[in-house]
Amino acid sequence: MRHLKAWLGLWLTLGVLLAALGAPWLVAHDPLRADFGEGLRPPGSPGHPFGTDQLGRDLLARVLHGARLALFIGTCTVLVTAVGGGVLGLLAGFLERWPSAVLMRLADVQLSFPFILLALTINAIVGLGLRNIILSLSAAGWVVYARVVRGEVLSVKQRDFVQAASALGAGRARLLLRHVLPNVAPSIIVVASLQFSQFIVAEAAISFLGFGVQPPTPAWGSMLSESRDFLYVAWWLALFPGAALALTALGVNLLGDWLRDTLDPKLRV
Repeated sequence: MRHLKAWLGLWLTLGVLLAALGAPWLVAHDPLRADFGEGLRPPGSPGHPFGTDQLGRDLLARVLHGARLALFIGTCTVLVTAVGGGVLGLLAGFLERWPSAVLMRLADVQLSFPFILLALTINAIVGLGLRNIILSLSAAGWVVYARVVRGEVLSVKQRDFVQAASALGAGRARLLLRHVLPNVAPSIIVVASLQFSQFIVAEAAISFLGFGVQPPTPAWGSMLSESRDFLYVAWWLALFPGAALALTALGVNLLGDWLRDTLDPKLRV
């Protein structure tokens, strides 16, 4: 029971991952193929367990392929922000002086803007498309890693083993890579796991507003946007993509909470 949260998060995340990876084999329908004669079929219709949308496209196929897109965007964005923000935080915390001051002032300015609004603004400037939405989410999300890593570096570099290595003649590069980075890595992993769901929800919100992944590409946000005109006659169009988004975010968040509790020694006391 103590690890119920961890197991629930793990199974939800693995379920979404396996469903996304196996989408081409789990459903026989093409998520982009329209069949106007099969439009708005309810769930449980022959050959369509989740029903069909207004164009007759199989909703199960679109939800599963939407999971592939959401996980791809979340993974790419987490990698870019973790590497970029982590490197900036390492350098700012280790070098201090003016690089640290400049980075923190830039971070303060960026944090004064809501995350979704900033990502939406950047995406509207750089244009639509998959690559640009990853770029906009990364540009809006790197600051969290930079601040967390900088704070961890400032703490780790004052510990005895780092001071001893420095006194023995270890260079800055060795201190940073051999002694500081391994002790900061757990914090980066925890932040990445918690940010993953935020990026997925942010991508869905941007696509819902029409600035993200464009139809007919199956994306949960754009599917929810298309369902608004059919809520009273086809409730399943909003239910299944919305449930998939909520369960994915829940699973990743529960897994991230467990990682935080496991990797943070202060929470194990």
